[in-house]
Amino acid sequence: MALFELALTVAGLSLFEVISSIDNAIINAEVLSTMQERARRWFLLWGLLFAVFVIRGVLPWLIVWATAPSLGPVGALTATFSSDPRVIEAVEMSAPILLIGGGTFLVLLFFHWLFMEQKHYGLVGERFFHSQGVWFYAVASIFLAVIVWFALHKNPLMAFSSVVGSTAFFITHGFKQNAEHEEERLLEKGRSDLSKVFYLEVIDATFSIDGVLGAFAFTLSVPLILLGNGLGAVVLRQMTVTNIDRIKKYKYLKNGAMYSILFLGMIMVLDSFGFHIPSWLSPVTTFGVVGYFFWKSSREMGR
Repeated sequence: MALFELALTVAGLSLFEVISSIDNAIINAEVLSTMQERARRWFLLWGLLFAVFVIRGVLPWLIVWATAPSLGPVGALTATFSSDPRVIEAVEMSAPILLIGGGTFLVLLFFHWLFMEQKHYGLVGERFFHSQGVWFYAVASIFLAVIVWFALHKNPLMAFSSVVGSTAFFITHGFKQNAEHEEERLLEKGRSDLSKVFYLEVIDATFSIDGVLGAFAFTLSVPLILLGNGLGAVVLRQMTVTNIDRIKKYKYLKNGAMYSILFLGMIMVLDSFGFHIPSWLSPVTTFGVVGYFFWKSSREMGR
């Protein structure tokens, strides 16, 4: 990678991490507002270290290692910077398996938002799809069936990976739904700060799955993912403390996050089937989509 491509990738990863975790930041801010100052400082310091180095560092490393076990633990960390032909071959063989699983997860995440979740309607057609929520499971099932059918003709492991991606989506979706109910209980008086910190760590880990899997649309390099997502996590923590009320006013940012997720998911699926996707497309698409919805939000705020 050229220096400009590296910088663009890291910037895209950081932006995607921030924009895809806005819901998480809002939950954090609301729960933190009910905690004592000492507990808040503890979470913002040690919670940040855990979020950056354990979740956003270890998780992508484990995913790459599990997808290409022949690389070994060190090879999984340094594979994309290696000039060893055997390492390059292992990465090329395992990449489609990883990408199709992550892509399936992201596309299902977008469909669920489009059909099922409450939202500010930012584009024509969103209101219609939201009114047809009962069709989400049909659309998700058909999408998965089509992906599996074509993947079976290319590599059975790709088909299995797409099923794993859908399984991961439904598991994390269940955790997120539970988080919404648990948040209401934690905001009640009588809950200890320790239980709130534990809750925030668990929900942060759950929400980070979206950002970690989406990161593979930008790069397969674990160090770059750690750097980009880590910077995004730091910015997100800062917004949680200082600017969360202002961020809430940009009501279409969630739309930008979800359309970015759709495009990144499609890029990953197409890449897994051998379509050539330039490395700059994911960050440029993310900046373009998020920029549009930021502008749209700002324009409505100025009315």
